[in-house]
Amino acid sequence: MTLRLSTASIYATGTNQINTLQGQMAKTQMQLSTNKRILTAADDPIASARALEVTQSQSMNTQFGTNRTNAKSSLSLVDKTLQDVSTQIQDIQTLIVNAGNAGYTTSDRQALATELEGRLSDLLGLANTADGTGGYLFSGYKSTTQPFTQTPEGATYQGDQGQRSLQVGSARKMATSESGSAIFEAIKTGNGKFQALAADGNKGAGIISPGSVVDASQFNGSTNYAISFKVAGEPAVTTYTVTDTTQDPPAAVLEDQPYTAGASITFGGMSLDVKGAPADGDSFTVEPSQSQSVFSTITDLISTLRMPADGSSGKADLANRLSEASQNMKNALDNVLTVQASVGARMKEIDALDSTGDDLNIQYQSTLEDLTGLDMVKAISLFSQQQTTLQAAQVSFKTLSGLSLFNYIS
Repeated sequence: MTLRLSTASIYATGTNQINTLQGQMAKTQMQLSTNKRILTAADDPIASARALEVTQSQSMNTQFGTNRTNAKSSLSLVDKTLQDVSTQIQDIQTLIVNAGNAGYTTSDRQALATELEGRLSDLLGLANTADGTGGYLFSGYKSTTQPFTQTPEGATYQGDQGQRSLQVGSARKMATSESGSAIFEAIKTGNGKFQALAADGNKGAGIISPGSVVDASQFNGSTNYAISFKVAGEPAVTTYTVTDTTQDPPAAVLEDQPYTAGASITFGGMSLDVKGAPADGDSFTVEPSQSQSVFSTITDLISTLRMPADGSSGKADLANRLSEASQNMKNALDNVLTVQASVGARMKEIDALDSTGDDLNIQYQSTLEDLTGLDMVKAISLFSQQQTTLQAAQVSFKTLSGLSLFNYIS
């Protein structure tokens, strides 16, 4: 049986075949130009789905990198500001030491008070530092609210306790700001456990030390004490009595103890000393440490320096107040340094996360290359083969379509 092919069939078959070969060649050429094996999901559905997951993970990792850059910028500004705050506090501590100079006159202390007013303004300026994006560094979540406003007693905090944060890793959310309250207000008075203060109206020259906790098992952080002095007899003998004023009525803890200037007075797990010569009826209080704003401490210090310090009692009162201010400023500096150390630790962690993020990017890129990457040598070889096949098909089609009986009619 003879198979007959119509001219239309020959042309249709030839054209379809050439179109198919051209399509295959065009796909290979596109793969070569993009250096990708998978052009559509139909090329490899499983690899395409996996590549999509990896691409999404890579995009998230890139976003985390951007967040880390922003976080580091914010923390760097906080760190720089805290360094400036530390410098201001250290300068104020130097002024306190200078104010205790026995040769200073009332005029000299007035000059120091004036300088301290400038330091207070500088410190308030640092506490109200802007973050460069229209907000403030230390106002918590109330980023557009100025944190501190100066008052006659020091300053009032208008922010909140919040810490703004950013997602800097798949499992790490990091605080990028600090609360002004935690830096400038949450400062313990005294030695951080208790504070020893001279009573107003003392007439003697007794100066009390900050003291320390020597027996934590006996120390009660909620008990108030009073140390009262009595001077009697001929020759005069000074004794002291320690009273627990938290109880009602107050109860004596130590009674009529002989007083020696500079000797330790120990009770309730605490130890302190009083130097100088207290007068009959003078007293000192020992109470739990409270939180006090650094601005209140400086304001009180300015008031102290503007007060007269005449006679032995006046000098003793000045020394006690300066000692209190010095201890409170030391605590303020310790608090700032603690916050600064926390900021530095976070900045160091960001560096480590950056390194991990870079490694992840390399890993993601390698995985994508494995899933969608093109074997260039194999693709070029295939392209050459397809080109040769297409050329052969075109020549054969031309030859076949040119066959006709009319060519043999003379």
